[in-house]
Amino acid sequence: MKSVLSKITLVALAFTAVSCFDKSKPNFQYFPNMYESVGYETYSEASILPENTAALLPAEGTVPRGWLPYEFDNTLEGKELARADKSPLLSENRESDLAKGKELYNVYCAICHGTKGDGQGTLVKREKILGVPTYADAARNITIGSTYHTIYYGLNSMGSYAAQLSSEEEIWQISAYVMELKKDLTK
Repeated sequence: MKSVLSKITLVALAFTAVSCFDKSKPNFQYFPNMYESVGYETYSEASILPENTAALLPAEGTVPRGWLPYEFDNTLEGKELARADKSPLLSENRESDLAKGKELYNVYCAICHGTKGDGQGTLVKREKILGVPTYADAARNITIGSTYHTIYYGLNSMGSYAAQLSSEEEIWQISAYVMELKKDLTK
């Protein structure tokens, strides 16, 4: 009798276990929100935010860490104001700044402007782009500030290179090197 009772108990337990099983949904989930996450629409109201507000935006006037906004606008007036801008690079690091500027110039600028700044880069020689002027052109009135402005915002068919360069210092280094190329071309 004990054997029959244990068999009946075993069958009842197996039946109970199988009857609760659902192939489409697991019985127990550890942290169920990890398996079935709640989707939130961008900028929509959500109960997890204070007072059911939209997604929190950055505070007004904030900028990404390590990057300050350029003080001159991307306009012709802004470029004219930038002409008088002076480089913040220190004079005691001039040689290392020019060396770094040359390295960056050769990576980002020489393909179009040429290694000498004469507007005869590889893409110009292959006629892939046209109209890249020389830095020696007196009508252009290139200054270190206007060069920084052009790298930061771009000009005509040249796009901005601010995103490719990792800091403002690198833009100033390239600008300083462009001024050296201009001196060499106007000799």
